[in-house]
Amino acid sequence: MSQRTIDLWLAVIASVLSVLLSWPFWRAYEYWPESRPAWWLYFAIGFVLAIYVFYVFIRGLRTLSIHEGPGHDDDGEAEL
Repeated sequence: MSQRTIDLWLAVIASVLSVLLSWPFWRAYEYWPESRPAWWLYFAIGFVLAIYVFYVFIRGLRTLSIHEGPGHDDDGEAEL
């Protein structure tokens, strides 16, 4: 599996957990709106945006960890 595929699956799993944590059941349905289709649309758009945000975040962390990995020195010159 490629690294991008793994990052995408991690983003999907994190997004599913985020949606489950924000589900109205945990707040005794206090915030359930009058229009259920609007609520489903809200969760669907939020889920897609969450996947994107988590994916960009994971890729950014990977880039930072590559740049700060072994062999990195503080003065900007590579060790010989």
